[in-house]
Amino acid sequence: MSLETEIKQTRFQSEHQKAAINVLLTGNWLYNQNALFLKQHGLTPEQFNVLRILRGNHPKPMMLLEITERMIDKSSNCTRLVEKLRQKGWVKREICATNRRQVDIFITPKGLAVLTKIDAAISQNPLQQLQTRLTKTEASELNKLLDKIRG
Repeated sequence: MSLETEIKQTRFQSEHQKAAINVLLTGNWLYNQNALFLKQHGLTPEQFNVLRILRGNHPKPMMLLEITERMIDKSSNCTRLVEKLRQKGWVKREICATNRRQVDIFITPKGLAVLTKIDAAISQNPLQQLQTRLTKTEASELNKLLDKIRG
């Protein structure tokens, strides 16, 4: 569906303004589609992001600041997210043996299992469905353009 049809607006101040609105709308659409998919697994996108970060560093622990620095949404309350995941048994926190002021965060076997389950269902994830809508070349060009915008 075109941007104009989606937001019921036909005129924009410029192509640049239209592109910015299109990026925001598409990003929001992808976020919402991903959130619906992850909800089936008892996760929010932000919690999923934390679990993936921890899995990427597994078996080594991470500190809260390290997780926060790697998150997609830097404004997320990482402390609260980790606590919710701890309550589900998907992560654990331990006082560091060499620095008692440091808290190490680990993904648990149960957390790894939920990610494995999600990985198995990944074809249903709207983020993976981009493969059916964009060629590899188009996806590569889109990545370059988005990096250029943030650069």
